[in-house]
Amino acid sequence: MSVTLPAKTTTTRTKLTDTATLRQRARQHIDDGAVTDGYAGDRTAVLAMLNEALATELVCVLRYKRHHFMADGIHASAVAAEFLAHANEEAGHGDMIAKRIVQLGGEPDFSPSTLTARSHAEYVEGSNLEEMIKENLVAERIAIDSYREMIEFIGDTDPTTRRMLAEILEVEEEHADELASLHRGMKQ
Repeated sequence: MSVTLPAKTTTTRTKLTDTATLRQRARQHIDDGAVTDGYAGDRTAVLAMLNEALATELVCVLRYKRHHFMADGIHASAVAAEFLAHANEEAGHGDMIAKRIVQLGGEPDFSPSTLTARSHAEYVEGSNLEEMIKENLVAERIAIDSYREMIEFIGDTDPTTRRMLAEILEVEEEHADELASLHRGMKQ
């Protein structure tokens, strides 16, 4: 039995696969785990892109952690707490990305020797609180543009990865908004 999809869908398929075919296809290539014949993404490109995103998140964690511990001055306590919260959220993003890489049959690249070269964001130490805020804001803005481009690249070919990246993008935008407010506050 096949079901016709409503005309409003954006998929090029007009019928759902029958149950017997779904069952038969699921038994093929079972070692591929979550990656089925229905996966439409360019897996090699997606894995490379996700490993760059992982490197970016890890560099951000390290930068935020340094800034958390090095924050000094009249506003240091509140800003350091913000840096730590962001570091923890970036670490969570890295975990999500690494998990997705494994789901797609890849290997997450945690190699410290190439981390900064693969990262979109830079590791800038900053010599004072205002510079630290500025460098973190710059990194968040880089991440925002990077994630938007990744989402556009994936399109409809990998809805799970797209959703994950959109969730991360939302948090990165929140970080940028918070850091922009802190940056404006430092100038007053």
